[in-house]
Amino acid sequence: MTGSGPVAEVAFCGFDDSAAQAGALVAAWGGALETFHMVETHRFPDQEVRVRLDLEGRRYKRAVICRSLDQPDSKLIEILFASAALRDQGVEKIALVAPYLAYMRQDTAFRSGEAVSQKVLAGLLEGAFDGLITVDPHLHRVARLEEVFPRMETCCLSAAPVLADLLRKENVSADTLLLGPDAESIHQVGAVASAAGLSAVTALKERSGDRQVAVVLADPDMFKGRPVILVDDVISTGETLIACAHAALKAGAKSVDACAVHALYPPQTGKAFTDAGIRSVKSCDGVLHSSNAVSLAPLLATGLASLAEFNRE
Repeated sequence: MTGSGPVAEVAFCGFDDSAAQAGALVAAWGGALETFHMVETHRFPDQEVRVRLDLEGRRYKRAVICRSLDQPDSKLIEILFASAALRDQGVEKIALVAPYLAYMRQDTAFRSGEAVSQKVLAGLLEGAFDGLITVDPHLHRVARLEEVFPRMETCCLSAAPVLADLLRKENVSADTLLLGPDAESIHQVGAVASAAGLSAVTALKERSGDRQVAVVLADPDMFKGRPVILVDDVISTGETLIACAHAALKAGAKSVDACAVHALYPPQTGKAFTDAGIRSVKSCDGVLHSSNAVSLAPLLATGLASLAEFNRE
């Protein structure tokens, strides 16, 4: 049922696990607190889910659902139901703000019979949303996000300026060396280094399994006596970071710290990092994690404003 009052600007919607990020996004956008609406979920014993998103009689033409898609299997069906609930209440344009976007790695069938999950996810989201904002998606053979979602307006944001600002605030020494884990990380680690006024290199990584990673440094002499900060887009198992730390310390690094856009690793991995000589790990708050040290809300608000349907000019 749609409301009968005046049309409000934008509804911002969050789940229990994304309410903090959604609230920060409302503030960064400059929206009124009453435009935030909580999505209620109820999980039945048979594991079906009921989703309720009540706009409380307020009329909106546009809405934003904010939720990172880590642990995606349960979250996906819930955001699809939430989008449908918004449509039923008269919302015409819906954007998904998903700082972390799952299922981007599988962009081709590596073996006969494999589903291309990236393509499947794109079809699901394009059917429910009009716009998508995400941060540093883990793209491989597909270079641009708009190639993944050709029927939906997208905004692919880089957290490099945010991480660089974090390093500046921490007053890292001028001789600090930023280390990316592999050749694919050159653009990200280079952007962070450029913005922070630091040097950067990448390692050579060979992965033989989900948890089997070998790292080689092209020029070990560069590391002698220098603080090193590992920079990555996603920390999942943590094996890559551990391998990089071992290599850097073996090459004579003075210290090793790490920062990442998305931290997905479980709490017990923190001890493994400490045992590997990593002093600290800091991440952006797109995925709620104990390592969160910097907010993505201002960056996400800028991305939202770049979408044609949400541009305020």
